[in-house]
Amino acid sequence: MKLQHSSFFAALILGLSFAGSMRAQQSPAERVAEMQAALRDAKLDGWLFYDFRHSDPLAYRILKLDEKMAASRRWFYYVPASGEPVKIVQSIEQFKLDSLTGKKLVFRGWQELHARLREVLGGAKESKRRIAMQYSPMNDIPYISRVDAGTIELVRSFDVEPVTSAELVQRFEAVFSPAQHQMHVEASDKMHRIIQDAFAEIARRIRDNQPTTEWDIAQFMLRRYGEEGMQQEPMIVAVNANAANPHYMPTKENSSPIRRGDFVLIDAATKLNKPDAVATDQTWTGYVGEAVPDEYVRVFNIVREARDAAVDFVRKNIRAGKPIRGAEVDDVSRGVITRAGFGEQFTHRTGHSIGEETHGNGVNIDDFETRDSRRIIPGVCFSIEPGIYLEGKFGVRSEINVYVSDKDIEVTGQPIQIEIIPILKSL
Repeated sequence: MKLQHSSFFAALILGLSFAGSMRAQQSPAERVAEMQAALRDAKLDGWLFYDFRHSDPLAYRILKLDEKMAASRRWFYYVPASGEPVKIVQSIEQFKLDSLTGKKLVFRGWQELHARLREVLGGAKESKRRIAMQYSPMNDIPYISRVDAGTIELVRSFDVEPVTSAELVQRFEAVFSPAQHQMHVEASDKMHRIIQDAFAEIARRIRDNQPTTEWDIAQFMLRRYGEEGMQQEPMIVAVNANAANPHYMPTKENSSPIRRGDFVLIDAATKLNKPDAVATDQTWTGYVGEAVPDEYVRVFNIVREARDAAVDFVRKNIRAGKPIRGAEVDDVSRGVITRAGFGEQFTHRTGHSIGEETHGNGVNIDDFETRDSRRIIPGVCFSIEPGIYLEGKFGVRSEINVYVSDKDIEVTGQPIQIEIIPILKSL
């Protein structure tokens, strides 16, 4: 994938930190002004938002609309690169976008809707207008694919070229404010302690000959979440072959015992109980014994190398001011595991965006499940979590979180794991 420096990327580097700090206090007019500046940087003519019955949750997040408002009819909101925005609303629900700035155009039937759209979007005579929409060519980034094919066809009928809004969505949806960054760091530090406490709880129970299951440890961690002011979210506690299933999760009815000689994987994600809090997501592994057997160590060391290679690649390029994309980082990490002979056993992307949801709407570290060509920009956060899964035996994953600042990166939740925890080793 060939990369080039661009004015858009340069503008991101210069402006995102300030933008992230001010966005929570923005008025609708100020937010539109920031969008218009981003559109001009990207050399786009406008950004068209469209929704039908909450088909595009991104629109509600980016425009700061009530995500629970009634939406039984189609609506459009057009932000031009320059000039006044336009709201296109159906007569029955014509007041639904009144919180947004701009001129209102009301339609009744579909013919009027088409006429209003043509009026607003009609292509320029010299060249075809390029307008961003929540659309991803070839469905490369499903997180962005919110507009149906028919609506894309309708917009094209006005001699307009819809282009993906993926980079814009990331800029306005996935960039942390300074307060969110601090909440992520706090949550990551707390999560680190809770996971270590969980391993200590396993050791205590084993030494006391107390029957213990994956579910028991999950409940212990949920209690610790409450004590640390974090939201109650289920987590993965997986023993032996269960750890070879990346999305295994114990339940009260379906939970394996944890015994001496077992391999244990813990993958936990949650956030602080605070407004606008963002998530943390970490995975650690341990062995219920005094010394870790070589077969586990060998696989963990490969996974650790893949994790660290990805981190080093991101750090080097961010420090150098070079634009990189999520897919490239996945290639670096996956290459380590493939060269070690376990490519077929690495069955998921290297990482995902982290935001107010554990799986956010920014760049994913992915050239496997999808082809994420979005740039890694200042203010975003993502996981790096390569894994090797040996079906029927065990699986190893090591997950850390990376926050990107203007000129460097921060790996949160320190210290990160560098070896499998020998759970019963005396300290």
